[in-house]
Amino acid sequence: MRDEQPEYLKKKVTTLGVNPAGVAAHDRYTEQFRFNFPLLSDPERSVSRAYHVLKGDGRGIQRTVYLIGTDGRVLFAQRGAPPVDTILAPLP
Repeated sequence: MRDEQPEYLKKKVTTLGVNPAGVAAHDRYTEQFRFNFPLLSDPERSVSRAYHVLKGDGRGIQRTVYLIGTDGRVLFAQRGAPPVDTILAPLP
């Protein structure tokens, strides 16, 4: 997602990552991988639970991409790392 940010920005899409790690770990991870979007800390896994991305053990996270419209509706959801054109297809 880092390398595709220009494509997301053209469609006015804001990218956010969500992970259960703490803020300090996110800062290191963001620096190491040069992320150009924020990572949000979800240590209680409440966001992960709400979006059904927890693995069967209830702790691990399954990488999942959601595209949420300005009205709050989910426009796209897929596990893994789908290509940017697939993610953005529901947008005009």
